[in-house]
Parts: sequence; structure tokens; C-alpha cells
Amino acid sequence: MNPTPLWRRRWHRFKRNRRGYWSLVIFLVLFLISLFAELLCNDKPYVVFYQGDYYFPLVRAYPETTFGGDFETETDYRDPYILQKITTNGNWALFPPNPYSYDTINQNLDQPVPAPPSRDNFLGTDDRGRDVLARLVYGFRISVLFGLALTAIGTLTGIVAGAIQGYFGGKVDLLCQRFIEIWSAMPELYLLIIFSSIFKPSILLLLILLSLFGWMGLADYVRAEFLKGRNMEYVKAAHALGVGNVTIMYRHLLPNGMTPVITFLPFRLSGAILALTSLDFLGLGVPPSTPSLGELLAQGKANIEAWWLSISTFVVLVGTLVLLIFIGEALREAFDPRKG
Repeated sequence: MNPTPLWRRRWHRFKRNRRGYWSLVIFLVLFLISLFAELLCNDKPYVVFYQGDYYFPLVRAYPETTFGGDFETETDYRDPYILQKITTNGNWALFPPNPYSYDTINQNLDQPVPAPPSRDNFLGTDDRGRDVLARLVYGFRISVLFGLALTAIGTLTGIVAGAIQGYFGGKVDLLCQRFIEIWSAMPELYLLIIFSSIFKPSILLLLILLSLFGWMGLADYVRAEFLKGRNMEYVKAAHALGVGNVTIMYRHLLPNGMTPVITFLPFRLSGAILALTSLDFLGLGVPPSTPSLGELLAQGKANIEAWWLSISTFVVLVGTLVLLIFIGEALREAFDPRKG
């Protein structure tokens, strides 16, 4: 379907904002790269050529005995004994650019952890000997995917709630507003602390809890747009022709009420990423083994002398938030009806 002239004008206005446009390009490139984190940071080689046969550890687990080892467990390709087997006597292995995964512990460090940046670990290691670069790549992916999921759920819920309030008005609007006032007064942080002590921490649990409160701000804007649009002549004409309420809300009112929804999306995404990072920093987020920007910040706070932990995580987090803010500003200008 071809875009309408209005959407083409908005896209041209967005592209004229060079800062916002290039921020979008950079963010999308970084996000796409992080989606292939297993191909960039992994302790398993892409392919192993051993005694005339090819093996692909990234897609299949091989026991250690396959490569001349002694155990039936999955091969540890960082083991010096196995590494020697698969890289000598005509055998070879092709590793990713960073041969460490987010949970790989470097057993060959010659100094205490957290170890500073070196040729083996470009951004150093954390307090357990895990590669910081790998944890940043995986942590960035988890943060963005979590933010996208939370933004999508909150946006859909906010659109539905705001549309119902604004379209029907009257008692429906009054009851919904009173419910929102009561619900928004709930202590969100205390609820997170209580549920994290009762249930096992997980990304799904965190997503559900934050989604319960993340829709109310957007619902107010959608409600205002529907309240303004329901008295328009074309809406009254649709009523007179017998068009159903759902059809009027979806086809006539929703497209005109999407401006605040779209312009707030980058800001909501940045808020979701910051919320996950903050909760991880406080120990209320994802499980400890999960790569997380907040967990790296907490390690940097606990190990002040390990400057590489704080600085690298700070650059990734602040850089991501700045890119999203620039994108949001460009979207806001592109959808501003006062802009020519």
C-alpha cells in the first residue's frame, strides 16, 4: 500500500532533521548487530575441521569424545587440551571475532578479577572473569527487546483504554478515570520488591508487572484525542449511516489520534530500557546469570577501581538513550501540524 501524501510529508520532515534521522540509522544498525550476538561473541567456533570431517558447534552440540576428549559431556572449546586437538595436525577451527559468550569465564587470566582490558578481553572482565564486551552486546539486545515488548504492550493497552474513555465519555469515562487515579497510586516499587521475593526473578514476570502500570500516561493523550474527535461532523455522519462503534473508533478516530502515540514511542522505549537497568542495578530485575547493563553498573559500583566496568556500560546506556531522545524529537517535529 502506497503511503498517503500526509505520511510522505511527515517522512520528509523527519529526514530533514539530520540528527534524528542519523540517530535512527545508528540505532537500527546497532540493534540489528546485537540480534546476531551469537555470531559475534561466542565461545563455540563457527566450524571445526577435524580428521577430515566438518562440524558446526553453533547449531549442534558435540560430545568431547568427538574431538579426542575423554568425556561424553558437551565440548568446552576453550579447554586448552581440546583447543590443541582441533587446531593442530591439519585440523582447524574458525572462532567468532570475540571468542567469549556472555557466561564464558576466562580461566587463563594472569591477574585477579575484575581484570583490565587486554588482547584477550578487549573491555576487560567482570568480577567473575566473564568478558565485558560479550555481556554488553547481549545485555544491549535484552534491554532493547524488553523495551520494545514493554512499549508495545503499554501502547496497545493505553490506546484501548483511552479510546474507550474518550469515545463513550459520560459514566464510562468517569469510572475509568477514578480507576486510573486509584491504580496510579499503587506503590509500584514496593510491589516489585514483594513479587521478587515471592517468585523467581524472570524477564516475563518483570514485563508483566511493569506492563500493569505502563499504559496510563499514554491513555490520557488518546482519551483527549477521542474526546475531541467524537463530536466531529464525519463521526456524526457515520453514526447516522449506522456504522458500528468499533468501526468508527478504528477507521475514523484512531488514525487522527495516532500522532501523540507515535511521537511518544521513542521516549517510552528509552524509559523502559532505563527502568530495566535501574531494577537490575537494585537487584530486582532479571536473574543474576542474565547479561544486563544494570548488573554491570552494580559491579562497577562495587569495584570502583575497575573503571572499565562503569565507563563501558555508561557509554552504551547513555548512547542508547541519547539516540532514542533524538529520534523522539525528530518524530515530534515531523508530526507537528504547525511545521511546514
